Amino acid sequence: MSIITHHPCFWQPQNSTIMSSEGNAIATPAVDLEALRSLIDQLGETIKTLKSSSEPDKDAIASAVADLLDAKRTFAANNGGIGVDGNKWEEPMSKKDKKKAEKSAKAKSEGGANQVSEANAAKKAAKKAEAKAKKAAAKEGGENTAVAAPPSSTKPSKPAPSTPATASSRPAATKSKLLPNQIAFNPNVSIADRPVVALSIGVLTNSIADYELISDHTRQGCALGLPSGNGEVSGDLAIARFIAKKHSSSGGSFIGENDEDVAIVDQWVDYALTLNKFGLARRVLALQRTLDPLLVTATFVVGYSLTLADVALFASLGFPCTKASKAEIASFLPSDSPTMRWIEMMSLHPAIREAAQLAIGIAKNDEAEFENGAFIDELVSGMSYLEGGTLGRVVTRFPPEPSGYLHVGHAKAVLLNDYYARRYKGRLIVRFDDTNPSKEKDEFQTSIIEDLAKIGVKPDVVTFTSDYFETIRNYAIWMIENRLAYMDDTPQEVMQKERMDRVNSKHRDDPPSEALEKFHLMCSGKEEGKPWCLRAKIDMTSDNGTLRDPVLYRQNTTPHHRSGTKYKAYPTYDLACPIVDSIEGVTHALRTTEYDDRNAQFFWIQRALGLRRVRIQTFARMNFMYTVMSKRKLTWFVETGRVTGWDDPRFPTVRGVSRRGIDVGALKRFMCSQGASRRVVNMEWSKFWAENKKEIDKYAKRFMAIDKVDHVALTITNADDGMNFLSTDYLPKDPSFGKRLVRIGKRVLLEKVDTDGMEVGENIVLTRWGVVQITQIEGGLEGIFVPDGDVKAAKRKVSWLADASENISVILSEFDNLISKEKLEEDDKFEDFINPDTQAETEVIGDVGLKTLKEHDIIQLERRGFYRVDRAYVNEGKPLILFMIPDGKKKAMSGLDGKLAHR
Repeated sequence: MSIITHHPCFWQPQNSTIMSSEGNAIATPAVDLEALRSLIDQLGETIKTLKSSSEPDKDAIASAVADLLDAKRTFAANNGGIGVDGNKWEEPMSKKDKKKAEKSAKAKSEGGANQVSEANAAKKAAKKAEAKAKKAAAKEGGENTAVAAPPSSTKPSKPAPSTPATASSRPAATKSKLLPNQIAFNPNVSIADRPVVALSIGVLTNSIADYELISDHTRQGCALGLPSGNGEVSGDLAIARFIAKKHSSSGGSFIGENDEDVAIVDQWVDYALTLNKFGLARRVLALQRTLDPLLVTATFVVGYSLTLADVALFASLGFPCTKASKAEIASFLPSDSPTMRWIEMMSLHPAIREAAQLAIGIAKNDEAEFENGAFIDELVSGMSYLEGGTLGRVVTRFPPEPSGYLHVGHAKAVLLNDYYARRYKGRLIVRFDDTNPSKEKDEFQTSIIEDLAKIGVKPDVVTFTSDYFETIRNYAIWMIENRLAYMDDTPQEVMQKERMDRVNSKHRDDPPSEALEKFHLMCSGKEEGKPWCLRAKIDMTSDNGTLRDPVLYRQNTTPHHRSGTKYKAYPTYDLACPIVDSIEGVTHALRTTEYDDRNAQFFWIQRALGLRRVRIQTFARMNFMYTVMSKRKLTWFVETGRVTGWDDPRFPTVRGVSRRGIDVGALKRFMCSQGASRRVVNMEWSKFWAENKKEIDKYAKRFMAIDKVDHVALTITNADDGMNFLSTDYLPKDPSFGKRLVRIGKRVLLEKVDTDGMEVGENIVLTRWGVVQITQIEGGLEGIFVPDGDVKAAKRKVSWLADASENISVILSEFDNLISKEKLEEDDKFEDFINPDTQAETEVIGDVGLKTLKEHDIIQLERRGFYRVDRAYVNEGKPLILFMIPDGKKKAMSGLDGKLAHR
């Protein structure tokens, strides 16, 4: 019985007994029936796998069969004598007894052969009579003439549409365009005509993650593609029954605890079907008269828990989950009706709410939530609905490995997780996947927390995979004991070839006792244990390479940055993630499409260990042109001194783009706009920065600066020599940002490029001041101020700065891409495509108002562009340093192009 009691999920509060085949009483520990059902399924699969082996191990098969029999006995002992199939437990017969029973059955069937032949003859005669009658009718009255009814011995006619078809009259499954486990329905029909009962049962049996919902506008009803691929099942209740029975190990009670309950549930389901032909008022009143007496003392229709009967009856009322639909039903019922209380309870049941969200989500993204009339926020443009997401019950997670700094690809992942957690009023878990001490450091862990704050993400809780090392280790041991995993010392290159060739490891069928010994040796940290690793026993013949016995545990004696030297072997991400996701209550795991093949592995581990299932929703990873995202490649740039560090503004790290001048709101919008797509594309940085420009343009205060070298002095002959100022808006589009004083004077500085081609008599506009008419070009630029000059008539508008001693020195820094090739191919060496010229500086003379700026402030130098303050002004020895922020344009906003093409 060790195979049962060693399961980590089992509990043993009391003992019960069952009689063995020899008539002896066997004491068995009471167990968690749901976990035991899962174990029985696992043992069944193990036996199938063993039998399908090219060289079946008879001893292993016999052992597994004995374990399966013990598990079934234990289930029946703790379930009132009812077996896992819902029938009374009976000891299996020996081969000898089976032969006797078969012989007896054969004798009985031979005795009834004559009756069968007579029946067949009668059927043939009936068909002939029916054909003859049709011909006669056609001759006498054509197609509209009634056909004589066939003899009573013929097959009954098909029931009228309003009468539910019985199981015997239902057609066999036909070929289907649906893939296995796809549920299709028309999104244009009402919610009551969608597979709401089936989806509810899927949620209740914790199997909904196995099914894919697809929209099909051509269907009148709903259908399920059979798992075998041989046809489909049509109709909401038919699909619901199929799911309930298929997943009986975790949901048998939903169709009845015993044979009597099953019959009663079926009776209620049939009753629900008969209600569908009536109007809503009649349905409500009929159900009320039926249920009120029952629900006076009961909570559920059958037994003491929710069953298919409750869900089917609720669906017959139109699946009333919204406030409006419940109010309509309440208008037909007395205020104290027990049935109305039951309707309220059903509408708030988590499984019902989730099923309703699934049913509506495929067609409409901004549908109302079903709790107290509250609404979910409308989806941000570009985002898709979260399958099965319900208000207050969504838990997402972001699992970074503390082995480097976050880049914009990580930012997309965490922002999507944060978006869904906030939209559905749920929780975001940031969990450090610290399972590889060779690469992890406290430095990276701290930087990740800081970077999340930079982009406005505040997790509800921060956890560590290392918190669960002991739990994961116990699960690994349980997998070995139950022949779901084995220890292997095959060299890595050989193992890789065997997996490619689909060849089993020589250790695949080692006894669990030997595998456990090697597992403990590996975990001890001893040199002899180094070659050994733990592998899952899944399917080496699978077309999905990730299912070919992946590695789950390896030795690593590097001290862990949190647990020190306590552990000498660590689980892989593939084992740890599905376990911890389930334990921590994660409802939706958002993963990039590169993990698509590994999703099957993720689900296999959760099923094998009997864990709560987690949904997976995929999205495309974020790639940018002229950029590398690999931590290894980015580390190379840092270590070779080609950048100043992980926060270099040329880096695609969160720190880099933040230092370059990204706005948090713009970053979130951009990432969400890409979120729904599953197509991997190489994004242009210009689109990223164009979205940023829209946001910073709303608050970037305006200043002016003139090139320190390439400038020209203009003397305004009729201006005052004294110190004068004019007042102008910081932000002309939004006066609420206030005003600043601008120094004006007799001598002003202009950009040399702005003076090329000027002519005597030409009117120019000094931005924010007014019109000046040029009176002299040769021998020095001169002009006169025209107080009432026509600003709109002047063709040339220029930046300027009064030539005053209080002006300050400013350094403008521009940056270019680190990589010179748009997209690196797999066989490219990135070192061959390093851009040699990626940073340039320009010295300018700046408005004295720039002295007030602080680090991280974002401004606009008029006609030059947007800038972020990287260092505030200290003195002339430590001038103001501004980093140019790209605006998504290939050219500057004026003729003042930067030295690096304004990138």
